[in-house]
Amino acid sequence: MKHFPSLDAFLATGANILAVGPVGLILAEDDIEVNTTIRHHLDLGFKSLIVFAARDMALAKGLGDRVVRVDQDMQVEGAMLTVVNAVIKASKPIWLYYCFNAEYLFFPFCEHRTVGEMAVFCAEERRDSVLTYVIDLYAGDLLANPTAVSLDDAHLDKSGYYALAREDPDTRHPKERQLDFFGGLRWRFEEHIPMPRRRIDRVGFFRVKPGLQLRMDHTFNDPEYNTYSCPWHNNLTASICSFRTAKALKRNPGSTFDIETFRWHNSAPFDWHSQQLLDLGLMEPGQWF
Repeated sequence: MKHFPSLDAFLATGANILAVGPVGLILAEDDIEVNTTIRHHLDLGFKSLIVFAARDMALAKGLGDRVVRVDQDMQVEGAMLTVVNAVIKASKPIWLYYCFNAEYLFFPFCEHRTVGEMAVFCAEERRDSVLTYVIDLYAGDLLANPTAVSLDDAHLDKSGYYALAREDPDTRHPKERQLDFFGGLRWRFEEHIPMPRRRIDRVGFFRVKPGLQLRMDHTFNDPEYNTYSCPWHNNLTASICSFRTAKALKRNPGSTFDIETFRWHNSAPFDWHSQQLLDLGLMEPGQWF
């Protein structure tokens, strides 16, 4: 495992890691399910995985030569933007992916196709980004799992998702092929979620180009990167299945005592398989068969 003592040290001497993609960035905000997040994404076929974590956070041994460790406090305000935009600026025109710990990428047919194959397909379709829906996961039994995280008892909402037009603030008209997506825990418990954080769409997988910058709302400064499809047909989308919202709702003193369970009549056990997400309409293969 390669280890860099800081983001600056990685950018100064680790440029070769950012020359061949796809590369995944895992932003570890705490120590919950960091190792399973790493192993899941290694199995998807990333050329390299770069884990940004606090210096005192221990990672499991034997994770392989594809894992790079960078010491970085991810709880500092704006840490996500600092890290991702610095990596974008230092990268060759490769495909990049980013997520937080206890988040797991699923794309159509990922059980037998690699993330590199998905990148090739998207490039053939002249797409430089993949819209990823952040699907909330949560433990079914919060008494047994007070952090709301359990891989063995993971549940998700099978309905309750919707989209609204994304308005251009200058023209007051809807932006072309851009929508704001909502649902999951951030919809059901919206009284505990600030308005800017209620969306579940994230451009989580994209190809680097000069001048590209990620913004705080998980969109990019290039409008085409924020679209869900090209003008002529629907494109592939993916899902990032995430315990992050459930963790926050149970960790926050303002919400934890109001929530006895996350389960409701539209909860379903999560199968940890892309077919379930396809069947629920939480991602689509586009023209990829």
